[in-house]
Amino acid sequence: MTQSVDKLPVRVRILVSGRVQGVGFRAFVARTATRLDLVGGVRNLDDGPVELDVEGRRTVIEVLLRELKTGPPAARVTKIETEWSTATGRYSNFSIWY
Repeated sequence: MTQSVDKLPVRVRILVSGRVQGVGFRAFVARTATRLDLVGGVRNLDDGPVELDVEGRRTVIEVLLRELKTGPPAARVTKIETEWSTATGRYSNFSIWY
């Protein structure tokens, strides 16, 4: 991947499954994404997973994905699903959605 291509933002929808609710996972995601200068948000889904909608440089999002595999101490991540697409530019920061 060339450097110029990586400068273009991309979007990824991420579903994280396992013990990811009630363990500070959303706060962990928000801190990590903000530190990486990514934008978007994270929310708990009713059926158990945590959903992220993230925009930024692909190489930086890949750093976030590696950190999501571990999560905060009480979390146990069993599965991460990704769906990549074109960035929308609709976000200006990273938020926890309720």
